[in-house]
Formats: sequence, C-alpha cells, structure tokens
Amino acid sequence: MAKTALLLIDFQNDYFSSYDGAKCALSGTEEAATQGAKLLAAFRTKGLPVVHVRHEFQTNDAPFFLPDSEGAKIYTSVAAISGEPVVLKHQINSFHDTDLKSILDKQCVENVVIVGAMTHMCIDAVTRAAKDYGYNCAIANDACATLGLEFNGVKVSAEHVQAAFMAALNFAYAHVASADELIKDLD
Repeated sequence: MAKTALLLIDFQNDYFSSYDGAKCALSGTEEAATQGAKLLAAFRTKGLPVVHVRHEFQTNDAPFFLPDSEGAKIYTSVAAISGEPVVLKHQINSFHDTDLKSILDKQCVENVVIVGAMTHMCIDAVTRAAKDYGYNCAIANDACATLGLEFNGVKVSAEHVQAAFMAALNFAYAHVASADELIKDLD
C-alpha cells in the first residue's frame, strides 16, 4: 500500500477569529481546524506520516505571521506533537525553499492529504506543486479556510472563493472530498 501523509498548511493563530489579536482572521477557520483535527487524529492512530507547515514572513513589516510572534504559532487543536516535523516556509508554496519534499520522500510518501489555509493561496500552491512532483493529492474541502476577495469592483464571498478553488483543484489536481470521506478512504 502506498504511504499517505497528512499536510497541515498554515493553521496558525493569526487566521483564527477566536484568537485574541488575530491579524488576518479567515472565514470558517475554527470549523476547518475541527475537521483537520479529526484527520490528524486518524493519521496518528494509524501511524501515518503527518507534516505541519507554518508560514513566517521575514520582516516585522508583514501584515501577519510576524517573525517569532504568537500569531505565527500553530493553533493548539492541530499543533504538532513530538516526532512530527514542522516545516517553516517564507513563500506561498510550501515546497519552495523548504525541506518538505525531502521529508515526504524519506518516508516513501506517494499520496498527500492536504488541509489548512488559505484555500486560494497556500492550499492551491501546495496542491499544484505536489501534483507536479508526482504525488497523488487529496484535499479535505471542509478542513480548509479562506476569505472573501474583491477584483475590479466585484466582491466574491469566502464561500464562492472556496467553491471556485475546490472546483478547479478537483478538476485536474486533486481528489476533493470531506474529511470524513477521506478518513474512510484510509481504511
């Protein structure tokens, strides 16, 4: 059986409205983390690889995820435990200038299940890069969070941003399903 790893991307305090002082609260981050925690528990129970990724900007002039700040720390409900690698990134793509691929390859990972934030940025980038590297990708759509956007005066709700990106990724890059469905697939 091909080895499957869980990638938890940027579940960091600054994205959670329930975190006092959040600098970039997203829509539905708490709910996404709850679903991500279910997947995390399933992976841990089965002894499957888990990799946490967290973003830190390299300057204090950044809008969020400031270096060494509480806001840049991983949210407690999905935090790493001893033995689980935490990849520090400074780019949108979790593979760019990090050891993520090396960590996955050392564990002979062929499949990745992706959860986290922001759907339209880091989830999109890591999924497309993982597919380009040859990994089979799955995304737990209910374990990802984003926010509303605006372009040329057109406001797009977080719900529609989420749907558009999940639809695009499901088309050619990943199997998109609920956390519960992906947990069943582990059996």
